Amino acid sequence: MAEFEKQNKTTFVSAAELAVQGEYIQKVRAVLEARYGENPKAYVHTYGCQGNVADSERIKGMLCQMGYTFAESPENADLVLYNTCAIREHAQDRVFGNVGLLKPMKKEKPNMIIALCGCMMQQKHVAEKIKQSYPFVNLVFGTHAIHRLPELLCGVLCEKKRVFSVEDSAGVIAEGIPSVRDDTQNAWLPIMYGCNNFCTYCVVPYVRGRERSRKPDIIIEEARELAAKGFGQITLLGQNVNSYGKNSGFDMNFSGLLRQLDAIDGDFKIDFMTSHPKDCTTELIDTLASMKKFSGHLHLPVQSGNNRILAAMNRGYTREHYLGLVEYAKKSIPGLDLTTDIIVGFPGENHQEFCDTLSLVREAQFASMFTFIFSPRKGTKAETLPDPVSHAEKAKWFKELTDLQEKITKGEI
Repeated sequence: MAEFEKQNKTTFVSAAELAVQGEYIQKVRAVLEARYGENPKAYVHTYGCQGNVADSERIKGMLCQMGYTFAESPENADLVLYNTCAIREHAQDRVFGNVGLLKPMKKEKPNMIIALCGCMMQQKHVAEKIKQSYPFVNLVFGTHAIHRLPELLCGVLCEKKRVFSVEDSAGVIAEGIPSVRDDTQNAWLPIMYGCNNFCTYCVVPYVRGRERSRKPDIIIEEARELAAKGFGQITLLGQNVNSYGKNSGFDMNFSGLLRQLDAIDGDFKIDFMTSHPKDCTTELIDTLASMKKFSGHLHLPVQSGNNRILAAMNRGYTREHYLGLVEYAKKSIPGLDLTTDIIVGFPGENHQEFCDTLSLVREAQFASMFTFIFSPRKGTKAETLPDPVSHAEKAKWFKELTDLQEKITKGEI
């Protein structure tokens, strides 16, 4: 427990360290000006969740400070950066395939810098595969080193060496990094990072670190600036926003933060992702019901409708608890747009247990849902569980679930 508490302590990147990164920004800018004579172009592509999108916006903010403009394709870029996702096998396969396609481009343009970052790169076996099998990749860094991009890129440019920064870390918070936002209507606003839940199928705690919350005054000021710039929606981000403020040292939970944000002047809506059912409280639902700026959308991932499977997933709630939350939320917030995530074919799940998920979906009447066939992730407990049901059988269940949701969406059920 003592070790866990040590890991769970939030570390804020100091102003002195950020100033050092500012010095590297100037060094990189000077090297780029000498090499290109005009603004070099960077191509940044993001895989995965909104959290990755927010990270890429900060990466682009730093690249802009270093003198880069942005290209629409890797063919026209002097630097290609892929921000990767490790949630499902398909996403990883796409990254490896697209990185492979860069090899002939690098052969034609030897000075092209290829960089990989994000959740995939925080996994040691993936970073090692890149190091051994993709020698044309110049820079690899994980989720905890984003604020060090100027320093890492300087190593590639000035020392002409491959740079890897994928050390294990409980995670940090670096404030004051500029963002380049592609969306002019919806602004992503991270309020916390990391996760303490350790769902047995999920790699997030291993690649994103422990839960750590940004200070409320910084979040509120950033939201105020976004409202003043005319963004119509501000979406709060975190692996589990419902646990905002825990173990933080400041006295504010997620409901309290929402009330503060709702009081900001401006014509905008507030949304958030992702919300864990075990930490969703009646206080939170009552807060949402009282807000003037709440978007009306609640994403509450259930993952399964069977209690044995929920326990095997280490989700921390039961079917009955979840449906009780749904009933209370719909009664408290008329017209609520309720969405969810569901995993089909978790190891050991049988058809009757899957049918419990179907019945929950019928009862909850989701507006829409994100559905996935179970994908084993290296290093998670679920990877080692017996999984006797074939993928073909799981695909049949998947279709049964999506067909049901389609009927609900059409109002036929």
